[in-house]
Amino acid sequence: MKSPVHLNALRAFEASARHRSFSAAAEELHVTPAAVGQLVRTLEDWLGTALFVRGGSGRTRLVATEAAERALPDIRAGLASLSLGLQRLKEASAQSVLTVTVSPAFAAKWLLPRIERFQSACPDTDVRLDTSLKPVDFVAQQIDIGVRYGSGVWPGLVAEMLMDEEIYPVCSPQLLQERGCFQQPCDLTRETLIHDLSMDNHTGFPSWDDWLRRAGMNGVNTARGMKINNSAAVLQAAIDGQGIALARSVMARDDVAAGRLVRLFPEVEFASPLAYYIVYRAQSRSQARLLAFRDWLLSEARTA
Repeated sequence: MKSPVHLNALRAFEASARHRSFSAAAEELHVTPAAVGQLVRTLEDWLGTALFVRGGSGRTRLVATEAAERALPDIRAGLASLSLGLQRLKEASAQSVLTVTVSPAFAAKWLLPRIERFQSACPDTDVRLDTSLKPVDFVAQQIDIGVRYGSGVWPGLVAEMLMDEEIYPVCSPQLLQERGCFQQPCDLTRETLIHDLSMDNHTGFPSWDDWLRRAGMNGVNTARGMKINNSAAVLQAAIDGQGIALARSVMARDDVAAGRLVRLFPEVEFASPLAYYIVYRAQSRSQARLLAFRDWLLSEARTA
């Protein structure tokens, strides 16, 4: 005879017999008492026998039949083994998933164009990206590893330097061709300056005012222009010829290399006081998949 697919019914029967109550079983299983009663009746119909003694004067609690009582130890052992097996399957599945947190812009401009190389090197690890502009709770959100931009100090996390970067202006080749060339940094102020609002919360990040002062220009009004709260969108606006963007070298590197953007005034060097860091919890430093991803990030940064 083919075995029934009545796992929920078995759970309902076992809980009802243990609590001697459909209501108490329902509370444990997070269903209604009526649902528990229906599951038990479904199992009884399949077995062709009653599992509880029903009726009787003054009876307020369920009483399992003699046959049901004899079967309960085996049923409980079977359910426990099944639960353990499912937990092991869940843990095995979780071990193949690496949850990585990065900003949306870093994902778009740096990580995603390279991630295929990690997947080729570690085909048994599935990467799940969590993209957010705000710091996340590694424990509550089950994050394994991340890349953050800042000064390198985040309470509760190990931070390893990944990449530093420069800040410089960029524009599209078409815009540069239309203007002829920019002779002096002050020429940029006649163009639409594109501002990256996503950096406003990063204390110390250079602004257009800071870069122009480094270039020898003081007292220039840079308040006007286009303001965008995503670093990738800032670069895309520049690629589309919307103005001059103050680029972050890590974000702009591929676009400059591919000729989609042109770096302006390369003789003006301005290193950002902030950098990119690999971050993870100290308790997780021994995880093989985390270490593999960390080493891959460092390798990519060295060859970028």
